[in-house]
Amino acid sequence: MTVNLSKGQGISLQKSDGGNLTAVRMGLGWRSAPRRGLFGRRTSEIDLDASAVLFADKKPIDVVFFQHLVSDDGAVRHTGDNLVGGAGQGGDDEAILVDLARVPVHIDQIVFTVNSFTGQTFAEVEDAFCRLVDETTGQELARYTLTGGGNYTAQVMSKVHRVGNGWQMTAIGEPSVGRTFQDLVPAILPHL
Repeated sequence: MTVNLSKGQGISLQKSDGGNLTAVRMGLGWRSAPRRGLFGRRTSEIDLDASAVLFADKKPIDVVFFQHLVSDDGAVRHTGDNLVGGAGQGGDDEAILVDLARVPVHIDQIVFTVNSFTGQTFAEVEDAFCRLVDETTGQELARYTLTGGGNYTAQVMSKVHRVGNGWQMTAIGEPSVGRTFQDLVPAILPHL
């Protein structure tokens, strides 16, 4: 059963049998919002980019994004860049796979961001979401839906972080401005 998260809400990534999840997929989806034009409604392509920033003691250690598809330790992998979006209502436009069992012990948080590389604002995006899927079973565990567009070009979506011997996911949903993950680090830091 999927948990629909609200901003700031977290869920444990422990299985119902008491074991820990070993591999998860953070999927991101979006669609272009239709706009009224001279000849009716139209949509334009929007290139949103998903990134995962790996932190140790509140310091960025590594990042996975469209130009660096695999973390240095191999535990986090981006499935590839989607330049137009379009799934929006279920399927993932971009996905980042995390092998939680392989994440080095010093990495304590992985923050997922999405930014508009082309500089379009989220006012031009609809049905944006991030979802966490148990990669072993394919079951969707949690979903955070971005409600209402805005005059910003990026969003700090969520994070997975260590809690004891396991992991937890927290929805962040913090609007920001930036075309790349580097631009978003100042917006991420208060959420670590």
